[in-house]
Amino acid sequence: MTAPPLRVVLAEDHRIVRAGFQALLAAEPGVEVVAETGDGAEAVALVAEHRPDVLVADLALPGLDGVEVIRRARAASPGTAAVVLSMHDHEAYVARAVGAGASAYVLKESGPEDLAAALRAVRAGGRFFSDGLADPAGRGGSRPLDRYDALSPREREVVHLVAEGLTAPDAAERLFLSPRTVETHRANAMAKLGLGSQAELIRYVLERGLVPPRRPEA
Repeated sequence: MTAPPLRVVLAEDHRIVRAGFQALLAAEPGVEVVAETGDGAEAVALVAEHRPDVLVADLALPGLDGVEVIRRARAASPGTAAVVLSMHDHEAYVARAVGAGASAYVLKESGPEDLAAALRAVRAGGRFFSDGLADPAGRGGSRPLDRYDALSPREREVVHLVAEGLTAPDAAERLFLSPRTVETHRANAMAKLGLGSQAELIRYVLERGLVPPRRPEA
């Protein structure tokens, strides 16, 4: 009896790169890409709609960063495994992705065989990490408690947008909130994190891999 196809939602913000990954996935036997997007919030909505077997997501997504996308997608569809595609190999990015529920972390600089291996691994209920990356869950002990985990979902959204360089009015427009409400969420987040300035907030999220650094303009 033929196994059902592995249904995948793909989230990557660069169209050309997304087309390349879609082609790789389509060429993989038994894999079906049911939806694709370049936006973080839409990726969560697509996972909730399609309930795919796997979400393949970049970490650098507009709207919501990839880590928050994974966190929300897994909450909306617990049966969906998450595979990260990233150019970042720092352990902070890997740890944050795994902490959000990712089962595999594939470096974009690796060969296409890594993506295929990641899909095979998560299909079997396993995990996969590109060469040179360590599985944080395999180091023993639990992940140290991070004050970031005490932030509300809205506070996280505001933190991500601030780290991306948006002003309070710009973030308010993106989130359909008032600038005063955005400033309140930012102040509350900074208080919970023990930070005294916006510069410290931006440095905090970048050092911990919560928001990947902005890519240079092409």
